Amino acid sequence: MIKKTPLFLKWILSSLWSLALLSQAGVASAQSQYKMSGLHGPNWQYFSTLNEAGFLLLDQHKQPLESKNSQQFYVPASTTKLITAFLALKHWGEDYRFKTEFYLTERVEDSAVLVVKGYGDPFLVSEEFPLLVEGLKTQLQAKGIHHIKAIQLDSSFYQPGLIMPGTGESDNPYDAIPAAIAANFNSIFVKKQGSELLSAEPQTPMTPAGLQIAKTITVFKKTKEGLVQRINLGNDATLNQRYFSELLRWFMEQQGLDVENQVLLKALPKTQDNGANHPVLLYTHFNSRTLAEVIKPMMKYSTNFIANQLALNLSAELLGGEATQQKVALVYKRLLTEYFGWQTFHIEDGAGLSRNNRLAPSQLVDVLQAFRPWAKLLPEIEQSVFAKSGSLIGVSTLAGYLKNEQGLLPFAMMINQKVPYRFRNKLAKELAQAY
Repeated sequence: MIKKTPLFLKWILSSLWSLALLSQAGVASAQSQYKMSGLHGPNWQYFSTLNEAGFLLLDQHKQPLESKNSQQFYVPASTTKLITAFLALKHWGEDYRFKTEFYLTERVEDSAVLVVKGYGDPFLVSEEFPLLVEGLKTQLQAKGIHHIKAIQLDSSFYQPGLIMPGTGESDNPYDAIPAAIAANFNSIFVKKQGSELLSAEPQTPMTPAGLQIAKTITVFKKTKEGLVQRINLGNDATLNQRYFSELLRWFMEQQGLDVENQVLLKALPKTQDNGANHPVLLYTHFNSRTLAEVIKPMMKYSTNFIANQLALNLSAELLGGEATQQKVALVYKRLLTEYFGWQTFHIEDGAGLSRNNRLAPSQLVDVLQAFRPWAKLLPEIEQSVFAKSGSLIGVSTLAGYLKNEQGLLPFAMMINQKVPYRFRNKLAKELAQAY
């Protein structure tokens, strides 16, 4: 005789079976979204509760060690600079050097106008000017030119009035506008001594245009060197170019060259005749720093100016004509689709200032896989963690490599919500200790 199972017991068994199915379905669903195998620390546990966050870490065989929402799109902030660096290195090579050309025009006997044609050199800093002027002086003497009656600046390599997406109107250095001709990242470092405003850099003189900009500073930082502040040169492109010409003139006079205080802002004629005013190429200066030596400090200090200059120069070289923001977006779309096969993403500036940019953690890891030959250019932010960080209000990102005995393990962490201060570094440290 077979005993019937009581109804309440059937209900219990049925409920347990349903719960088991739901649990399995939940696990399967979670496994499709998460993979957490080796991390159990408090920072990872906190990260796993975040709704607007994605993560991917690969092993040496390109298999996921940890992942969360790795295909979801987020604002990448300054981890965009990894893409800019990769595209620049892939196109030019790490030994590439940016150039600036110098022409002579309106020559009369030993006098002429010196024309500077800029090509967006992102690292024309004060330390570079003596090297530039030394080469310039040699060529002027060889041509028998002893007097410069004016300095003419040709900035036509970039679109006039160019401002990249995400750039604000503050005086912070990260809001410096790009320029085909620019000195010291289009910024100035000022020291206040009593009522006097001085250059805070021994290698940089205070010029009239520099003083005009310095007088706009309302708040100085108190340091052991005194009251100092670094600001950008503002959105006045004419003032920025005048500042460059004043620096160039000062360094030329330091080497005994005779230069009048006259500045002309106009491009060289596109069609050139062979008359007396025909511009003659005098000297091409190649920056003493290689592309790798430009990218390394860009990564360490997250220099937006350098990143956008690289992006603009690349776009102009590949598409021709003057550099524009629209060309940057087109070039990034084309190259990233070509290199990685991406179909969905959006990048519109080289620095990562734009909140319209969208990438997935898996895409940043794609870039890191290709960036391995240049991993040495990334700063070590924690022991055995070499990475580029990104920060905007409500955005915290980090992408790079964990270094262990197996080699470099690429990872990308993207958080688009508020988290505790330095959380990404704490999580990166936890990662390094676990792997």
